Amino acid sequence: MTAELTFAPLPSRALIAVGGPAWRDFLQNLLTQDVASLAPGEARFGALLTPQGRLLHDMIILGREDGCRLDVEAAQRKALIQRLAIYRLRAKVEIAAAEVPVAAAFSSAHSGAGGNPNGGSSAADSAWAPAFAGVSGSWVRDPRLGELGWRGYAAAAPDGAAIGTEADYDAHRLALGVPGPADWGSDKTYPIEADFDLLNGIDFQKGCFVGQETTSRMKRRGQVKNRMLPIAFEGAPLAFGAELLAGERRAGEVLSGGEGRAMALVRLDRIEGAALSVDGRSVQVERPPWLHRRDA
Repeated sequence: MTAELTFAPLPSRALIAVGGPAWRDFLQNLLTQDVASLAPGEARFGALLTPQGRLLHDMIILGREDGCRLDVEAAQRKALIQRLAIYRLRAKVEIAAAEVPVAAAFSSAHSGAGGNPNGGSSAADSAWAPAFAGVSGSWVRDPRLGELGWRGYAAAAPDGAAIGTEADYDAHRLALGVPGPADWGSDKTYPIEADFDLLNGIDFQKGCFVGQETTSRMKRRGQVKNRMLPIAFEGAPLAFGAELLAGERRAGEVLSGGEGRAMALVRLDRIEGAALSVDGRSVQVERPPWLHRRDA
């Protein structure tokens, strides 16, 4: 095991167990992701939207022999269980909290502009992934982006891995330019604005789901005005919600981040070739390699 592998518990995440005879049809009609073909041991990224098409809850959907588990925000788990119970009506579906700790294992070699140009496993992955996949708990490849690494459930740290924190994982995710729940909030953002369509979070072929009409219309028109992209700058963190300017014109707003780097929701039609600033400080919008690969 190489020292570049980091194991980080993710206390901000929690699991919901969904089962019963009708669980597939139930979730298939609700979520942005296809669950009809979800296999045991497989992970897919998706979300539950409002009827108006805004993001309510993100999730990683984990296939199991007897149903699935939903990897969700711990702070929102109770609210999501309650919402799913409202949709359930008389369907033969069981929904309950599952007390299973969530963790991530990732390689620092994949942060930043590097990483696998194909978005999947790289040569560096093959050196360590087989050594712990399926060992010391359940491990699945992160379905959003290969460079993000692995998700672990009831998993111990792999032998030789450095022990990190959720802050370390968030820094890794931010270095890759992947937004998170702190960026999109609840009932504020359309999933395409949060790059769900580019991070395998929406299946446009699956048929109906809550919020599908608005989501599909945005995709069909091919006119996405706003997207979440990383911004780079010198010095201290920028204030959440601070205005991003292109000259004198508003071009977006700052979201989560830290020193020297943050996510921002940007107006794509205003950033090209413009001098960008936040509170008088120069910033640069970056386009991660995975976005070039996937953005049509």
